[in-house]
Amino acid sequence: MAFAVVSDLHKRYRPGAPEAVAGVSFEVSEGEIFGLLGPNGAGKTTTIGAMTTRVRPTSGQVTIDGFDVVRDAVAVKQRIAMVPQRPNLDRALTAIEVLTFHAAYFGFGRQQRRARAMELLSLLGLEGREDEEINTYSGGMAQRLMIARALMHDPRMLFLDEPTTGLDPQSRLFLWDRVADLRARGVTLLLTTHDMAEADLLCDRIAIVDHGEVIALDTPRGLRNLLPGDRGLEIGVTGDADPATVFQRFGEVEVADATDDGRNVRIYATNPLAELVAAADAAGLRVEGVRRIEGTLEDVFVHLTGRDLR
Repeated sequence: MAFAVVSDLHKRYRPGAPEAVAGVSFEVSEGEIFGLLGPNGAGKTTTIGAMTTRVRPTSGQVTIDGFDVVRDAVAVKQRIAMVPQRPNLDRALTAIEVLTFHAAYFGFGRQQRRARAMELLSLLGLEGREDEEINTYSGGMAQRLMIARALMHDPRMLFLDEPTTGLDPQSRLFLWDRVADLRARGVTLLLTTHDMAEADLLCDRIAIVDHGEVIALDTPRGLRNLLPGDRGLEIGVTGDADPATVFQRFGEVEVADATDDGRNVRIYATNPLAELVAAADAAGLRVEGVRRIEGTLEDVFVHLTGRDLR
């Protein structure tokens, strides 16, 4: 079931200017982690701005849990929360003050908001630090506190804008686990990140946007299938002939060290597998196994959006 629906979204900030978003459409299913990836200036920020009621669309429609973001902005805000990339905490306050103030804004009673704050501080590894000023917090602690703040009013959809940028490996792994926990609890999440490994690990589906349009939308594995077929094959061979010599006419060849089971050969070529096997047979090599070399999500991203700086 779709929880968020973006339909033919357009946004032009001023007359005559290029469209920042030029017809973006996608759906985010309830309880999934949806990735929105793209180069700088691709239209991600504007799209998220429209979904979170901060940017008014030029045309098209966005709904969250069935509510239109323009006509029903208050209802939408009650159902969503945003964790920005840059910390925006009041560093003169303590953690508990930040969280209870946020809950009070949404109408929680005094006892209820403190209990909720303590629950989230424990969930995000900040238990016992509630009375410390945020000014003493590390970057990872501040990031976790921003997530706790976003969750205080129990939103049904959480937007995470590059949540692990600049964090150490331990903090990054901790946040990845918490994101997975939130999905298990039924929270719908939309993630933007430039860390392709992070997107590959966390996201159920990913939309890649460029020049204001969605240019690909699929699961991480489905996106990797968009790579050209010449990403390569790994072929296990046995025999005395030199595999590099046998296969070099087909393209780039990498040969691993010999083992008792033979040698593994990586061949980056566009030729049909039958031609490679025939060349091996002719040289006296026996093909023991074949495996496609699967590219990374970063390979897909660069393949679709190019290498030019933005």
